[in-house]
Amino acid sequence: MMNTKLISVLAISLAFSFNVYGQKASPMKVIDTFNIGGDDSGWDYLSLNPQNNQLYVSHGSRVNIIDKMTGAPVAEIEETNGVHGIAFVPNTNKGYISCGKLDKVKVIDTETHKVTNEIQVGKNPDAVFYETFSKNIVVCNGKSNDLSIIDPKTNTVIKTINVDGKPETAVSDGKGRIFVNIEDKNEIVVIDAKTFTVLFHWGLDHEEGPSGLAIDIKNNRLFSTCDKMLVILDANTGKLIKKLPIGDHCDGVVFDAKSNTIYTSNGEGNISVIHQDNARQYAQLPNIETKKGARTIALDSSTHHLYLPTADFSATEKDSRGRARILPGTFQVLAVGTTKNK
Repeated sequence: MMNTKLISVLAISLAFSFNVYGQKASPMKVIDTFNIGGDDSGWDYLSLNPQNNQLYVSHGSRVNIIDKMTGAPVAEIEETNGVHGIAFVPNTNKGYISCGKLDKVKVIDTETHKVTNEIQVGKNPDAVFYETFSKNIVVCNGKSNDLSIIDPKTNTVIKTINVDGKPETAVSDGKGRIFVNIEDKNEIVVIDAKTFTVLFHWGLDHEEGPSGLAIDIKNNRLFSTCDKMLVILDANTGKLIKKLPIGDHCDGVVFDAKSNTIYTSNGEGNISVIHQDNARQYAQLPNIETKKGARTIALDSSTHHLYLPTADFSATEKDSRGRARILPGTFQVLAVGTTKNK
């Protein structure tokens, strides 16, 4: 039988090692800044096209396309008024851009960067993504409280789903369920991807303003960013697993399945980092410093780099909404990683 003193020493050593693991500094940092410039319009999502290693960045009434390695400009897609999100159909040259002020989704050829079609959807289309189970494009319409389901083969809306609230963003488990953050109802709506009908309304344990949403498909976990709080739910049952504090003004979250790490992009100027030790245990790691305004995020799963759009702000002047004024010509994308691209 093991000596009791030895057991105590081992327990203390284990506790110390876990504490060190939880407190050590993240090797991730801002390793590059890609200066895009242009006017002082706002921005929302950015998406990485794995087909050509290019970043598509929403920016006012255009999409800036840049090389993910160098930040070099590739092309611009204009007249995407009120642009929010960009999605791609795998193994094709089809991309889809949600244009909130036009109530349309524009279809682009990712080889020529030309608009090939326009699809009328609901009011103020926001987040958009490719759903792998049904092989359709899902569009979150923020002002008509519904989802538009687009068949990319025909570029037509084949279904409109009422979600009884403002859909902010959505993800899929790839097995027949779509999960939608409902910002004004503080819940997640679960959609059957076979019938495109609402299955459940899951609460977020009284947390408010769900914005970013990510999923761990292997362990069936949903990660919803609410007001200064990450809410983790069981994607099978909706049961609360864990809540962890995050930074302010978060509008995005990604899950790196290879490193089991959750990253939330906080507009206050940092990234909250949470490691998934297992499906029920999560360790909070030190923040990664970014810049004010960097509130949305994209993950490159091949390099584990993160990308966040932002700009520089006036220290004294306010815009019409009372926010710090964006300085013209300073729009940029931050690249976060361990080593700089070469």
